[in-house]
Amino acid sequence: MDLSSLRRAYRDGTVSPIQIADRVLSIIDGDETPGVWIHRRDAAELRAEARALEAKYSRGQLPPLYGIPFGVKDSIDVGGVPTTVGCPGFAYVASGTAPVVDRMRDAGALYVGKTNLDQFATGLVGVRSPYGVPPNPFDARYVSGGSSSGSAAAVTRGHISFAIATDTAGSGRVPAAFNNIVGLKPSLGLLSTTGLFPACRSVDCMTIMSLTCEDARTVAAVASGFDARDPFSRAAAEGFRWYTGSKPQRVAVPRPEDRVFGDERSRQAFDDACKMLSTMGFELELISMEPFYEAGRLLYGGPWIAERLTGLEGFLNAHPEALLPVIRDILADGVPYRATDAFRARHRLAELVRDLAPLWKRVSALVVPTAPQHPTIEGVLADPIAENARLGKYTTFANLLDLAGVAVPARFREDGLPFGVTFLGPWGSDATLLSLGAAFHRKAGVTLGAMGWPYPPDEPSATSPAADELLVAVVGAHLQGQPLNHQLTDRGSRLIRVARTSPDYRLVALPGTQPPKPGLLRVGSGGTSIEVELWAMPLAGVGSFLAGVGSPLAIGTIEISDGSRVHGFLCESLAAERAEDISSFGGWRAYLGRSEGKGSA
Repeated sequence: MDLSSLRRAYRDGTVSPIQIADRVLSIIDGDETPGVWIHRRDAAELRAEARALEAKYSRGQLPPLYGIPFGVKDSIDVGGVPTTVGCPGFAYVASGTAPVVDRMRDAGALYVGKTNLDQFATGLVGVRSPYGVPPNPFDARYVSGGSSSGSAAAVTRGHISFAIATDTAGSGRVPAAFNNIVGLKPSLGLLSTTGLFPACRSVDCMTIMSLTCEDARTVAAVASGFDARDPFSRAAAEGFRWYTGSKPQRVAVPRPEDRVFGDERSRQAFDDACKMLSTMGFELELISMEPFYEAGRLLYGGPWIAERLTGLEGFLNAHPEALLPVIRDILADGVPYRATDAFRARHRLAELVRDLAPLWKRVSALVVPTAPQHPTIEGVLADPIAENARLGKYTTFANLLDLAGVAVPARFREDGLPFGVTFLGPWGSDATLLSLGAAFHRKAGVTLGAMGWPYPPDEPSATSPAADELLVAVVGAHLQGQPLNHQLTDRGSRLIRVARTSPDYRLVALPGTQPPKPGLLRVGSGGTSIEVELWAMPLAGVGSFLAGVGSPLAIGTIEISDGSRVHGFLCESLAAERAEDISSFGGWRAYLGRSEGKGSA
């Protein structure tokens, strides 16, 4: 059920969306695990959508998430479907669908249903829901983690390929670790939070739960984008680079004296993870964790707990009996805080962010255990507040410090429970973290989720696309996130990597084109290296793509900086005579961002 395997099967014609829909329905119907789903889509509707996909697309023109089944955490709106947020008395039928979910379906993904969660997304344990408690798939005595408990349970059990969930304080990372899957917590503002019922709005974050980092990257590239309706969306989300060619060499890890664990098995598992990073060639820098821990204490031990009341205070006062007692107690802790407390905390947080800035110039990532221990369901029910607080040791500070993070499986402990680590970095480091996570996950050699599936083989490399694909270099309006990128994705093309041409080219801004386009010209002298993206396009879609290329642009041969040659967009020299030379920017993105001071980001 990983994306790589399903996409390959769709390209080969060995499986169809209706077969996958039937398989998903059969797996879910045959799984008696409690607490996974709150609302499942009607089977007839799912099958009808699968058949419509088959009728709409030929095998050579598949969108990036064609026929991929996914679930949605039930704090995120899907039009016409109840949003419960884990509280039946609060439930409402959503009038619209969250943009992130719309993006999934527009890219061909099959929506399966709404997954369970800790009530009002408050908790890291996965036992705070009236809709049931999903047990850990490897030992039913242990928690599955929360608040995105049902999302993780559905992915690890093979019900779906990925889930759109949330991660405010660790709600996507902790259950990822406990279920042997990947949890991507993107940089804040990359994925729209429109249509999400807030837990703590200023630091809420949509998250992606999947079987591999490659899957998370593919979904994130579709899901991300600027949303003017979301005041926390960031302009840099449009066209954000989810792929990187950089190779990090140095990562930070907590000093031994700063490592907090609830059991020796987890401590040993993290020690082993650090050793594996060393064998992979990474230099490890030991750092103090106190600035991170101090920031983390502000989330549940400071005025941000009062922010959780902003959308719930009226309902809580009118219907206190509708909330679980533990949720009422947590929300009540936010009442005493004053505005002065909030400002003091904001000031201190700004100081911590500034103090940590030099670290990110030295290292590509901070590697921490995703969770310090793995509690039992019985233990959490006996001491719900303290056990939950302990689980957030390595997660609660991330969004307050404006960090990105990806939780990745590391190994199985001696008792058979999974253990994971999280790669953290500053805002915008998502692509680097995913590359690190993917390399680490593959090196760890663990199977996927709870199904025992092997890690999928690498997709064809940039220099060796599949036999039925053509490598195409794009330089302007066809770049990821740009207006004509759909002409690639509609044909099932996949982004291989970002590259640069040899230093023999000029780039010009063509006047009067809609949408705006650049032109790339090869020159005998005075050239420079220009940034391009390399896309693998199914041969079946090449003919129709070429038919849409008009003057002054043409498809020719472009030399890449590594000496390889690929097909790509070139420009007639006559058109360039009237165009502005923008070669000094080094690429179209950098030129577009010139007025905003964004560089090539």
